[in-house]
Amino acid sequence: MSHETVIRAGTIVDGSGRSPFRGDIAIDDGVITQVGGKAGPAAREFDADGLNVTPGFVDVHTHLDAQIGWDPLLTPVSWHGVTTVLMGNCGVTFAPCKPVDRARLAAMMETVEDIPRTAILEGLSWEWETYGGYLDALDKLNPAINVAGLVGHSALRFYVMGERAVEEQATDDEKQQMADIVAQSIDDGAVGFSTNRFPGHVLPDGRSIPGTFADHDEVMRIGHKVAERDGLMQNVVEFARKDLASGALLRRLGVECGGRVLFSYTVGPGDDAGRRNAQFLDTLTEGGADITALSIPRGTGFVFGLQSRLPAYNIWGQRKFFGSAWERLAAQPFADRLQSIRQADIREALVSEARAADDAKLPWVRACYWMGSGDTPDYLRPTQGSLGGMADAAGEHWSETFLRLTLESHGLGLFTWRMFSGNINSVREFLRHDRVIPGLSDAGAHVSQVMDCGVSSFILSHWVRDEGLFSLAEGVRRLTSGPARVIGLKDRGVLAPGMRADINVFDLAAVGERQPELVRDFPGGAPRYIQRSTGYHATFVNGDLAFQNGEHAGARSGRVLRHRH
Repeated sequence: MSHETVIRAGTIVDGSGRSPFRGDIAIDDGVITQVGGKAGPAAREFDADGLNVTPGFVDVHTHLDAQIGWDPLLTPVSWHGVTTVLMGNCGVTFAPCKPVDRARLAAMMETVEDIPRTAILEGLSWEWETYGGYLDALDKLNPAINVAGLVGHSALRFYVMGERAVEEQATDDEKQQMADIVAQSIDDGAVGFSTNRFPGHVLPDGRSIPGTFADHDEVMRIGHKVAERDGLMQNVVEFARKDLASGALLRRLGVECGGRVLFSYTVGPGDDAGRRNAQFLDTLTEGGADITALSIPRGTGFVFGLQSRLPAYNIWGQRKFFGSAWERLAAQPFADRLQSIRQADIREALVSEARAADDAKLPWVRACYWMGSGDTPDYLRPTQGSLGGMADAAGEHWSETFLRLTLESHGLGLFTWRMFSGNINSVREFLRHDRVIPGLSDAGAHVSQVMDCGVSSFILSHWVRDEGLFSLAEGVRRLTSGPARVIGLKDRGVLAPGMRADINVFDLAAVGERQPELVRDFPGGAPRYIQRSTGYHATFVNGDLAFQNGEHAGARSGRVLRHRH
């Protein structure tokens, strides 16, 4: 039998968790038609001898809702083997949306997810009002990879309640309207609903986004509609009280509604944080509730350096520089910054101002880590490898260490403030739990602040290849069929006849992340971090070669995946 495409002689890791095996994979009309054995001739053949062949990776936490409007390649996650992304997380979406609310939703996305509102307003067509209309608009963009979407609580509340959505409780009639709109949105293709209980996610005026304090009855009414349609309830919990009110709501959604529930859950700094996370998850899932935690697989947080943002008293929120020398440096473009710090008198002024600051106000210095100057970022430096620890070892002030490393890297070196999951041993303990999906790339969000789009490559390179926490089969399962099940995808995530042909071909020994870099390719020249990959030979999307050797291969064969129940 002749085929359209055959991937020859690879080591097949089919995504189910079964042991790898060697053989061919045949593809016809975008569908896998043979797995294993020797396939017949094909119009196009790809040699995978010595390479691993897996399903495409499924990223369940992105905010690419805006970026897809001007970047249909959906970079950088598509460079890291991701063939399907879930958008609309954290309660913030662009639909449903009345025309009068477009600027309001764009502003909310800017403050919550660091996506410039001007880029949003200019880069999207805004031709929709309903969530189904939003998906129709995405269809016209011909994305390179598959996209699925959640309808968000904040947009829903604005749509039904107007300005009252921010601080007031909904009336009984408004609750019913919201539940009905969510039901219709899922009938029109949304894969579920997202809500957000974290007060730190705020509007431009500082008030928490709509839905943060909505009473449980409102969320439960929606949850029942979602579960009836076999949809997903995605949640952001209040981190400070995750074992109290937020946990109780998660449990109610899983038990009383009976549907699938997903929530983001990072690991605290303590040595026993991973164990405590696992115990909390056991409590939530007791009795078989279908609740899954999504957790970042390494320390992460604010990324800064000369090419992006400079150190300040608070490098995440309200920024206050140490003095006029730092303010002048921050106001310059990158090339001028680099030229400035090459001058001894300017360096002396910068250090003098930093020394004059009260170090007690700078706890982040001990939580910031140099990412190295090699091709691959160092995410695993121990405590003594922090900016403060390196300064102590060198007998320097932290500002001297910052400037020295910056000069040695020609201004390109970056530091990470590990705000979340900084204790890698606790991360390891939590990732073992069978109800945890490693991921949380946040692709499309915090674009000039954070860069975690390479987490799939980190899972393979560190937790599979270097540490052996997961076997290759289990690591691939947690990147493919595991998240596909949570979303509700029935035809992706496993290599088997009849499944859609989303496929990666990679060299496990070479898979990795390159250093993040700042580029200005958003509308209006707005900056964002990108991160290239290594080791990926080919990524097929719906049977077409979409990416090869880390570059777009020409095909834009992704689909808008609409929920079917």
